[in-house]
This record gives sequence, C-alpha cells and structure tokens, in this order.
Amino acid sequence: MSLTKSDDPELSHRLSRRNVLGVAAGAGAAALLGLPAGPAAAVPRARKLRTPMIKGFTNRFAEVNGTRLHYVTGGQGDPLVLLPGWPRTWYQFHKIMPPLARHYQVIAPDLRGMGESDKPADGYDKKTMARDIYELLRSLGHSQAHIAGEDIGSMVAHSFAANHPEATRKVALWEAGHPTEIFNEMRMLPQPGQPAPWWFAFNQLDQLPGQLLEGRFRFIVDWLIDFQASDPKAFSEKDRAVYAAAYDTPDAIRAGNGWYQTFQQDIADLKDYPVLTMPLLGIGGKYYELLLTQMEGLAADARYVELKGAGHYLAEERPDDIVRELTAFFA
Repeated sequence: MSLTKSDDPELSHRLSRRNVLGVAAGAGAAALLGLPAGPAAAVPRARKLRTPMIKGFTNRFAEVNGTRLHYVTGGQGDPLVLLPGWPRTWYQFHKIMPPLARHYQVIAPDLRGMGESDKPADGYDKKTMARDIYELLRSLGHSQAHIAGEDIGSMVAHSFAANHPEATRKVALWEAGHPTEIFNEMRMLPQPGQPAPWWFAFNQLDQLPGQLLEGRFRFIVDWLIDFQASDPKAFSEKDRAVYAAAYDTPDAIRAGNGWYQTFQQDIADLKDYPVLTMPLLGIGGKYYELLLTQMEGLAADARYVELKGAGHYLAEERPDDIVRELTAFFA
C-alpha cells in the first residue's frame, strides 16, 4: 500500500520541509553566483547551434597529439594561428578573421576541450595544449607560424613559443600572460585597483561547476560580458547564444575547468622555460597592467600596446585596433 501525505501527517510535514530546504539551498547557490533562483526564474537554455561559418573559411578536423581538434581556416600567406579563451570558442575571432585573411592563412582552432574539439579526461596543462597546436601545424604542412592568443589562448601561445621556438616566427598575446606565481597572490575578495577573478577558484572545483551550470551557462556568459566588456553591445544575441551552447553540457564545463585546474602545473612548467627570444607583442585593455607584471623578465624582444578604455574581450570589442596592431607587427 502506498503512503501519501494524507496517510501520515508527520511524513507530509517532513517532506514539505525538505522541499523548502531544497529550494532554499538552490536559491543560496544561485545567489552566490548572481543567478536567478526559484521556479519563476527564466533559465535561458542554449539552443544546439551548428558551427557558425564565415564566408571564405572552411570548417575542418585533425587528429593530433592523441585528440581531435576542430579548426576553421581561410586566406592565403604565412600561417597565423589564433588561439581563443574562456568562455569562448574560435568564433571569438569572427570579426578579425576576414581582414587578417587578406594577408595570412588564418587558422583558428577550438582548443582541447573547447567547442567542437574533443574533451578528453586530461591534457589541459598549457604545455600539452601547445603541443596540440604544434602537431596541428605540422599536419597542415607548416614548419613555422605566427602565433596569437587571447586569455587562455595567450597562455597556450606563450607555451607554444617556449616549447617550440623553431616553429614560432612571432607571438602576440593579449589580456593575459602565462600563469605565474602572481596568480597565487590574487586576493579572493575584491581590492581597489586589483582584479578579483573569482572564476579562477570556481573553475578549479570538481563537479560543482557542472552541477550548477549545466543548462544555465548563458548566465555566466552574460555576467562576464557585462562585467568585463567596456561595451557589452559589441556582443550580439547570436554571439552570446553561440558561447552558451558551446559550454552548456557537463563535459564542456568539465573541460573548461581543466584549463584552470592545471594552473599550478603551468606555473611549475614556466620555471623551466627559456626567456622568449622571438619578437613578442603584448596588448592589453582591462588587464593591461596585469599583463605587464606577468610578462616581466619572460621575453627579450617585447613591446606592449595599451588600448585605453577597452575591456577584456579585445577581438570582439576592438577588432579594428587588433587587426591594425597584428598586421603591423606580423608584417
């Protein structure tokens, strides 16, 4: 015989209390992340989108370094690799790829764990990810390339230049440098004039990010754009939907976490890297001063450009400036 609420008033009371506690716990977790909570909250679930394409570019895959990478390529000339960051995909470069393709063969991959690339259990240290890109270039018949990256992509770009200098013509980094001990000195609570990237710690947690964000990643995309972009209107509804769709599954969230969970390994690896000797360009907006501090003593032939008033996502917020600086530097 089944037991219902009407059969046992005490049990009914306990179940009701449990439901209330569950809702309260969910509301507390949501409040911690700045997310709406409760049944009335509208959760913007990401639609499953086909890979958006750019006229003149092709969509390809390659088996490299024990994983499968997705990349988009187009244009003619010396190869130029564009490495994206979190929470983005190759698509973050869609505004700068066409003008750059007039001068270079542009290659924009989804990094290991990103977008349509495979999401293996490990290999998210930047040295391994740089090896992915090195083998991708070799598979395309290139012995050298210009390397550029933003955010996580800039960390991979630095590691590429350090581990494969013979394959690096010039390297450009913006809005982040390779992980250094500076990451361990960042305060958990906001400090005046200092970055407070709470997502560094959040992304290093096991399981919890996926449990909280599966089907809800659009909230993270919107929050980061509104917080870190100088002009949130530079991001269309399509842009936001593309990124949310790319990270809305448990595997995608886990893989993105992997880039942060390996920071300590990256810091240890950097201690064995040589000073970069190829020409290096550093570009900064919101985190220009942090980039300068991170790069101190790591490159012998470096110059730096500050895009005053810019936010964090320079390829999307300030595409004309990025194209101008890259074209002049890689010439």
